[in-house]
Amino acid sequence: MTTKNLLIELFVEELPPKALKVLGESFARTIAESLKASGLASAQSAVTPFASPRRLGAHVSGVLDQADDKPVTQKLMPVAVALDASGNATPALLKKLGSLGFDASVVPQLKRQPDGKAEALFLDTVVKGARLAEGLQKALDEALAKLPIPKVMQYQLEDGWSSVNFVRPAHGLVALHGADLVPVKALGLESGRATHGHRFEASVDPVMLLDADHYAHQLQEQGAVIASFEARHAEISRQLKVAADREGLVPIDDPALLDEVTALVERPNVLLCQFEPEFLAVPQECLILTMKANQKYFPLLDAAGKLTNKFLIVSNIAPADPSRVIGGNERVVRPRLADAKFFFDQDRKKTLASRVEGLGRVVYHGKLGTQGERVERVRAIARVIGEAIGGADVAAQADTAAQLAKADLLTDMVGEFPELQGIMGGYYARGDGLGDTIASAIEDHYKPRFAGDELPRNDVGVAVALADKLETLTGLFGIGQLPTGDKDPFALRRHALGVVRMLVERALPLDIDALVRAAVETFGPLVADPAKTTGLVVDFMFDRLAVSLRDQGYAAQEIDAVLSRRGSRVHEVPRALAAVKAFAALPEAASLAAANKRVGNILAKSEGAVGATPDAARFVEPQEQALFEALRAANGPATEAFERGDYTASLQALAVLKAPVDAFFDSVMVNAEDPALRANRLALLASLHAAMNRVADLSKLAT
Repeated sequence: MTTKNLLIELFVEELPPKALKVLGESFARTIAESLKASGLASAQSAVTPFASPRRLGAHVSGVLDQADDKPVTQKLMPVAVALDASGNATPALLKKLGSLGFDASVVPQLKRQPDGKAEALFLDTVVKGARLAEGLQKALDEALAKLPIPKVMQYQLEDGWSSVNFVRPAHGLVALHGADLVPVKALGLESGRATHGHRFEASVDPVMLLDADHYAHQLQEQGAVIASFEARHAEISRQLKVAADREGLVPIDDPALLDEVTALVERPNVLLCQFEPEFLAVPQECLILTMKANQKYFPLLDAAGKLTNKFLIVSNIAPADPSRVIGGNERVVRPRLADAKFFFDQDRKKTLASRVEGLGRVVYHGKLGTQGERVERVRAIARVIGEAIGGADVAAQADTAAQLAKADLLTDMVGEFPELQGIMGGYYARGDGLGDTIASAIEDHYKPRFAGDELPRNDVGVAVALADKLETLTGLFGIGQLPTGDKDPFALRRHALGVVRMLVERALPLDIDALVRAAVETFGPLVADPAKTTGLVVDFMFDRLAVSLRDQGYAAQEIDAVLSRRGSRVHEVPRALAAVKAFAALPEAASLAAANKRVGNILAKSEGAVGATPDAARFVEPQEQALFEALRAANGPATEAFERGDYTASLQALAVLKAPVDAFFDSVMVNAEDPALRANRLALLASLHAAMNRVADLSKLAT
């Protein structure tokens, strides 16, 4: 068997840039996995993906020209069916053997082995290893079938009759095992060793590949193409940094933009351009967005993060004199910036307050009314939250900010760039003289927009952001628009996580049940079952909190222990988790957790009401008296620590109970025949259970 490196490439028309990286990774991964499954490549075989605007490819090391033969044991049928009373083969067995290409001569070689309660006949054979041509054909078919194509197109083949479905028309197929051609077919193409480089700058066309290992080098040298997505990505990053450093500036950090540009060019060439400084009077978010979204340019920022009038482009050609490329891009961007300036100037001719009335003519949701009605609900919720976290002054400012927060939806700038909603409202509010507090609250009320996003900067912003998210959650839950599976069209999971993050990270001592009830009340008869809606929303937010905590690395048992108490003040959860984590590390923790679980089970099975306080005069056994005394001694420090918010100290104060608890269960019969004695012992356990589970349900820590 000969081992060589393998190269396969599919040459196509320009692939969708936002999907290119994933398409290239999927193509190479599936090819390699299939070859390994066929025995043609080993687990140690390395796979290198290639993906450029006009090609998908893979280089796989250590590929055999034929896989090793494999011994296979095949079950035929039960012995009772295969052999007659004399031990001879039945017609059923002979027919089965015939279908497999064997005759009666192999019957003596068959093995009898137990198969459940009976015996069956098994045939040992050797399956010949797959040849590379058939194994690669199978791998290629699988790779094309599994490609995560965003949208399939149908095109006609050169014969004029046949048509195929693929992401883009394919025009070439390469398959090389070392220097040897591997005959495979795909999308109406037969494999060869010719590929094509850059449309305009290739020095040779077609590029005739010498072997699998020279692919990347030949494409770069003769075809003027960097075939590897990662290599092009790294080269663009390098050139961006060099060009920016030369100007003492920093290119904007946008991984998605960098990926997209990497998928648009084959031979990256970064060039410096600029626009007229007067455009900088427009908010920089507008200019940055139009340059990135419409032109795929990289704006340059100064050391303070402020936009400059210089930007970088990534050209796909490298002429000796780039002035025409630079001039062309500068001319193209100018109308875009002029549009942004026009929208900004026009919008400032009207105040935000004058636009509020127009929200009453904008539908928010068919069952929940207009944006104007929604604004009134958000205002009511924001006033409640503002009063709770900052008194009347914060409540009044939150009311004003909530009233104006959606007004920028009616501006030309947000109409052109919906991503700027909130941001433009902040600019226009400052222009209206509303002050930085309210302007920042308007700008921040959508925050956090995504995982890891920053929170609103001030209490007014927090109040409006909480109100906006709570209104969305309660309204949509109230009309039955709950997320299902991976479908969440209204981003309710993100809204719930945003609420939880603000409560926890800002340490807001707000009752989450009360907040949700207040939000539900603003809908009046639009929500048919307020109590049910409140419960669903609160449960949903605790579920999102649990997911978030798991993502942060907390153990599932610790999360369950804390959240099972379902306290209404979410901001206390981090302290409770820290306390449980510290308690779980104590040597007494496992025993106390197991005992706590046992106590809970005993109390759950007890009949009738259980007293809260035991009567010390009724104790009979010294172990129950000892547990009572130990609990009384530990409970004082534990309660004191709990009340001052030191949950770690509160739990650790209870660690001394391990010995008396163990002794109690070793020597004391809880369910005594005497009803009074049994009730007193249950009361002792109930007081123990209450003391141990103030911070968290410690039984969840029991393994």
